[in-house]
Amino acid sequence: MSENLRRTPLYETHLRSGARLVPFAGWEMPVQYTGVMAEVKAVREAVGLFDVSHMGRAFLEGEQAGAFLDFLTVNDVSKLTDGQGQYSLMCYENGGVVDDIIVYRVTETRYTIIFNAGNRDKDLAWMREKLVGYAATLTDVSDETALIAVQGPKAIALLGAAIAALPRFGIGETAFAGLSVTACRTGYTGEDGAELICPADQSAALWEALIGAGAMACGLGARDALRLEAALPLYGHEMDETVNPYEARLGWVVKLDKAANFIGKAALQAVKVAGPKSKCVGITLEGKGIPREGYLLFAPPSDGGRGVGHITSGTFSPTVGRGVAMARIESAYAKTGTALEVEIRGARHAATVAPLPFYKNV
Repeated sequence: MSENLRRTPLYETHLRSGARLVPFAGWEMPVQYTGVMAEVKAVREAVGLFDVSHMGRAFLEGEQAGAFLDFLTVNDVSKLTDGQGQYSLMCYENGGVVDDIIVYRVTETRYTIIFNAGNRDKDLAWMREKLVGYAATLTDVSDETALIAVQGPKAIALLGAAIAALPRFGIGETAFAGLSVTACRTGYTGEDGAELICPADQSAALWEALIGAGAMACGLGARDALRLEAALPLYGHEMDETVNPYEARLGWVVKLDKAANFIGKAALQAVKVAGPKSKCVGITLEGKGIPREGYLLFAPPSDGGRGVGHITSGTFSPTVGRGVAMARIESAYAKTGTALEVEIRGARHAATVAPLPFYKNV
């Protein structure tokens, strides 16, 4: 494995557990423990455990922290009260996406921000550039903390009453097995659960305590299958700097009517009026093939057979029992039920635009 890859505080724990480690977004991460199928099943039926410490974590503090976040992001931060969080996006002036993030309001002058691992350095640089002139301070705490996701229908019962009392997207200070944690009632699997922030030097003890309580260790392979089943977008796939929120099926996040002006507002207003040129949709195949990222989509021969889009994420879904995908296609072909063809190894296979998500629990 490359010496240039970063490692989370739980790296040694993963090695001792026999996890298979692979490069991911500049990190050496566990892709699986017992196997993707078993791990997906654990999350859908019981409790799965993920090391997501590669994700970025920062604190924003100061009198104008909220005002800055309302300028920085497309969602309406002013609507948050203490202990609430919201999914949001940072956009460029042209409407392309810098990253998708979660913003939690701890107090009126203190916020916690979670952002993607592969965008960590870029995001911090972007936020610090835009912070100039605001009475607020941004502190990167990614290296001194760990982030552990506990997901599944039995996750909240395992975590206890204090975390169960948090509303969806809530945040609060609590403890598990005598260890202090910040609990966020969020996740990336389509199941209920929480994400726990703890000091890096306590992460191994917290991980082992959660395993001892009945959670199954899971890797990034299961996490990707789970998020795709739930149609949750991933930066670099469903969105990037060339894709605006409306094209990524994330127009609901954009609050054009909020009081604060924000970066990218004019461009996004124009897209809203004109309509997006492409859309993110679900795709299923008629046969047994598996649609993979990058595969091309075509109109059927009866409609000219020309290229109309491509797969952005695809896999075999253990829960649904078939190949599923999300794709970016021309808006004219985005209606559910539209017949298409996907090219796999030089041959075209019948496909259909399918409703999203493929799986829904929460």
